[in-house]
This record gives sequence, structure tokens and C-alpha cells, in this order.
Amino acid sequence: MPLVVQKFGGSSVADAASIKRVAKRIVETKEAGNDVVVVVSAMGDTTDELLELAASVTETPAERELDILLTAGERISMSLLAMAITELGVPARSYTGQQAGVLTDAAYGKASIVGVVPERIARTIQDGGVAIVAGFQGVTETMDVTTLGRGGSDTTAVALAAALDASVCEIYTDVDGLFTADPRIVPTARQITDITSEETLEMAAHGAKILHLRAVEYARRYGVPIHVRSSFSNKVGTWIRTDDSQTEEKTMEDPIIAGVAHDRSEGKITVIGVPDVPGAAARLFNVIAGAGANVDMIVQNVSSEATGLTDISFTLPEADGPSTLAALRAAAEDLGYADLRYDDQIGKVSLVGAGMRSHPGVSAKLFGALFDAGINIEMISTSEIRISVVTRVEDLENAVRAIHTAFELDSDESEAVVYGGTGR
Repeated sequence: MPLVVQKFGGSSVADAASIKRVAKRIVETKEAGNDVVVVVSAMGDTTDELLELAASVTETPAERELDILLTAGERISMSLLAMAITELGVPARSYTGQQAGVLTDAAYGKASIVGVVPERIARTIQDGGVAIVAGFQGVTETMDVTTLGRGGSDTTAVALAAALDASVCEIYTDVDGLFTADPRIVPTARQITDITSEETLEMAAHGAKILHLRAVEYARRYGVPIHVRSSFSNKVGTWIRTDDSQTEEKTMEDPIIAGVAHDRSEGKITVIGVPDVPGAAARLFNVIAGAGANVDMIVQNVSSEATGLTDISFTLPEADGPSTLAALRAAAEDLGYADLRYDDQIGKVSLVGAGMRSHPGVSAKLFGALFDAGINIEMISTSEIRISVVTRVEDLENAVRAIHTAFELDSDESEAVVYGGTGR
């Protein structure tokens, strides 16, 4: 039988009624002649509630203990879903990440999967049952529980699909698929029926919340087809293509622009008065790397002839801001800079499309749209298929709408429907 891996996000299993609805959908997939493995997130806002509970106990929870706490949410939803499926006459067994054989490194809170040994999952399938796996979690070689970071259930699903050689990995969410922009900001956003994994990677990396970035990377590496669908409707959803030859064949017919992504969760650090000498930037970013920060954009100003000093600005996840600032201050004497500035009131908007490679004028249209909307650009970053700009956070939504309209991405059909509230 074909094997289908299905992942259901928190909004899809938010309460008992939702769990029953999802259970019915899983049983229908099974009765259609498929073997089924299911990955579930925690119910609704359970993870946020657990984080708040930890914060009420201590301001600095131990990373190991926090991961143990946070995995409780998925364990609740997996067991309830297994009960609901069994109630419909189909045998189901629930498994934690550890029981499912999801092996990770020891980076608590943002662990990476290093291997999957799904022996118990395979046995359940062979016995004719549905295996329900807790997403977002795994276990280290020393049997310590870890979590994969927010959205990590997507990665769990894709990793299991790769290990089990599944026909497809279906990601169920509270919207009808991927859209040309977040439908909460652009209600006229157009649904994307087909998109390359390359474009999806850029969208996910620059703010689109439908798919976990590492899930897309994993799918591309192991050739796992991803089908993004709504658990609240039966609409066709979005297929993410991983076949390079298929991508090349379709390039001529693809639209120039796939979509507009945005991110309001970044901060900007400016290091003022850095000596403009060989090795200065290397020393600076070695310190930043040591703090564990994931740097996004980097801009270095032209140095002053009079002083021989320059300013270097870079963006990073807002959560990494405090630790990175502390590391830079501790290394101030060695780095020799004059001052540090931190700005967490920025937003990033990114235009993504494989067609940029062969179509001139994309940058001019983008900058023109922002000019017409009265929005100032603070930083610019590009790749072959992406242009990203940093604006003030209060201008971010207007920037997304202005760019979306300028590139004629608005749909003439009915407005996009958000069935839940999170996009996951």
C-alpha cells in the first residue's frame, strides 16, 4: 500500500471536537487504501501556556528541563488522537519522539535530527494500525529529551516520511495552502497550487510561517514530496516540487514572482567605529558566531578617510539579541569598536520568485512600489531568486501590500480563508 505521512498543527487539534474531525480524516485516508503515519503538534496554545508556566517558576529555566516540559503538549494530543481513531474502529498507537526513533543532537530548544530509526512505527503499520507520533521532539544518544524549535513538528513529519519512504508528506494547517502573502495581511492573496522547493526555502527562511525551514531543507535533500492542505476543507492545497528536472521543465511557464514573505521577529545591531583593517570583520563575526546567533543581513559602510573607521550593521533573530550584545560588549577591548546600537523595531519584507533570474526590472519595480507608498528602506539583501529589504516595523504591513499589488499578485476571486488563527 502507499504510505502517507500526515502532520496536523496545533490549530487543527485545538479541542476535542477538532481532534474528532482530524481522526475522521485520518480514518478516511486509511480506508482509501493507504498506510498512515500521523505527526501531531500540541493542542492550540499549549506550548505557549507551558512556557508561561515555566516563567512563573523561574526567569532562567534550565534548557534540559524546559525541553522535558514542552514535550508534554504533544504527548497529550497524540494520545487523545489515538483514542479518537480507535473509537472509529481503526487500531492506533501513539509514540513519543523517543519511542518513534527520532534521534537528535543535544542543542536543547533547537535540536537537529541526526537520524531516524522508526522500528516501532514500521511494526504498527505492518499490523494494520495507524501510528501517531508526537512532533517537535526527539532524544539524544544519552537519552535526554530535546525539542526541535517552534514549528519542528513539520520537520518530524518530513524526517519520518524520508525514513519510511512515504509517497507524500501532507502538512495540514488552518489555511488552504501556501499563498502569495500572509492572508491575514493581504486578504486578496492568491493561493499557490504548485511551487519549487527552492522558492519555498526562501519563503520559509524569510518569514512565511506555514512550513518550518528545516522541514523544507530535509524534504529537498531526501526528495520527499510535500502537500500543504487545510484540515478544515477538502481543497487541493499546494504541492511543493522537489524534482529538479520537473522544475526545469516548468520554469518557462512559472510566474516571475512566487510570493511576498515578511518577518517582524528580527533585530538590528550596529557596531560603530570598527577599525577598517584586514581581519576586523572576521574577529567581529567570530564573536557573534560564538554567541550562537544566526546572522541574516550584513551592511558595512564605506570607511572614513579621516578616521579609518567604519560601521557594520547586521540583522539577527530578536531572541538572539541580548546574548549577542553581551558577547560583543565582553569582547569590546579586543574588537576595538566605539559603540553598539540595538534596534528591535524593524521589519523585513522579501520578494521571492525563480523568474527573477531571467527577468530584468524586478528591483526597480520593488523599490518604486515602496517609494510610492512612502516607505523608507534601511537595508537590502539579495539572492538569485529573492530581494529582501528592512523597513520600520510600523511600515511592514503596508510594504507587504504595496509590493504584492505592484507585482499583480492580488486575486480577483474570493478572499483567502483563515480557518484557525495561527497559519500552522
